[in-house]
Amino acid sequence: MLTHFDELAAARPQRTLLRYQGCAFSYGAVSAASRRAAAVLRAHGVARGDRVALMCFNTPAFVEMLLGAWRLGAAVVPVNHKLQAEEVDYILAHCDAALSVFDGELAPVWRRVRHRAPALSTGLVLAGWPDFDAEAAAADGFEGETPAPEGLAEVLYTSGTTGRPKGCMLSHRGVRRAAEAARAGLGLDGDEVFLLAMPIWHASPLNNWLAGTLLAGGTVALLREYRPLDFLETVARERVTAYFGAPVSYLLPLQTVPDFERFDLSSVRTWIYGGGPIGADTARRLMTAYRSNNFYQVYGMTETGPAGSVLRPDEQLAKAGSIGRCGLPGVELRLVRAGRDCRAGEVGEIWLRADSLMQGYLNDEAATRQALAGDGWYRSGDLARRDADGYCFIVDRIKDMIVSGGENVYSKEVEDVLLGHPAVADAAVIGEPHPDWGETVVAYVVAQPGEPPSGEALADYLASRLARYKIPRRFHFVERLPRTPTGKLQKYLLRREAPGGKGA
Repeated sequence: MLTHFDELAAARPQRTLLRYQGCAFSYGAVSAASRRAAAVLRAHGVARGDRVALMCFNTPAFVEMLLGAWRLGAAVVPVNHKLQAEEVDYILAHCDAALSVFDGELAPVWRRVRHRAPALSTGLVLAGWPDFDAEAAAADGFEGETPAPEGLAEVLYTSGTTGRPKGCMLSHRGVRRAAEAARAGLGLDGDEVFLLAMPIWHASPLNNWLAGTLLAGGTVALLREYRPLDFLETVARERVTAYFGAPVSYLLPLQTVPDFERFDLSSVRTWIYGGGPIGADTARRLMTAYRSNNFYQVYGMTETGPAGSVLRPDEQLAKAGSIGRCGLPGVELRLVRAGRDCRAGEVGEIWLRADSLMQGYLNDEAATRQALAGDGWYRSGDLARRDADGYCFIVDRIKDMIVSGGENVYSKEVEDVLLGHPAVADAAVIGEPHPDWGETVVAYVVAQPGEPPSGEALADYLASRLARYKIPRRFHFVERLPRTPTGKLQKYLLRREAPGGKGA
């Protein structure tokens, strides 16, 4: 990616790469800034093979430091800006960060971080902290060297839904392949103005959409942090042509911006969502509200770059809820059950083989062996069913499947039905150990405001919609469910508290 970027910057230095808060940053300007960033990092001892942690919002500084670290042969470790000090400590210690760079707004968290790697702030001068911006402004550029294709480019930490997060090691070749898959699969081109509003430290915004747009020679509009009104205003002001976000990022503006209809969204030719399939009713609602049928769903995970499958616009309604039937360019997808490929209608685990596949988990050979099946295949842990037309529908995670009395219960199926009850705001279903049945089905429920339903009422509601063995035997009403800062459910915490439970 760095070589390609430098070629673009040399050929078209005035072309706008980034737009941020009303300012334009050209390829040439970002190139020069990344060389100054490399000089600052080098002055603070960063060398080839080191890891630099970046805990920032969606800002040009993140991009400049990413490229600057690569010029030194160092890998970057993007850190979720929503994490607290203890969580940051774990990541910094686990990856053995040589240097940490953080946004000045995050100083309250960083003052509580115990890891002793030197820290630089960006965006704000702080008493007692070396300031990156001031040093970079005064630095001479450092050219550096071209990273080796198989050299380590990134350590991306998973969300930690089953315990401590794992660090996925991605090579420079892998990052480029993830960018190529997104660019070719979604048709990104040099005229693109891609809105990056989802956190830049996420694998997909970083490697699919920032890198994919850069690879195409386009422009990225950076929104420091997603807010519904800012999102709509940025699309209209910057004449955005493509956007990627979680489904909720499309729904929130409809729920919170009273004059949604007045915003001109006509420049957008490609709407992309990921993080979970949506139903036909939601798809119709979004198409009507956004006045476009050009929606794509992408499926993938950090371990694959990410790269995975795509559900295209003409499939959104006919195959609603599916993740598609084919992979993005350079990606193969299988459903595997007991060592063989599944037939139509059978449930199996999604296996992916991608040019962008991770090298493994940092400092975790056991987890790496478990995840990589050999011959380039990655075991996703997602269970899916393929229909007669070849479209895949996710039914659960392997660790979330419950075996009760010899019957398989897919927790996602039960959760989806529970969430259809008007008094249920959130729900999680797990299996608790049982001496006779192996496991018994238990639900944790967050009720909507007002009078909460009883467990008996919920069981009656489920009885006409699910087989008897799928109905939870106990309902626990809680104020909230444990989730990661990115919203993913941490069922291992619920299992740990269950009678006889040990977590995931």
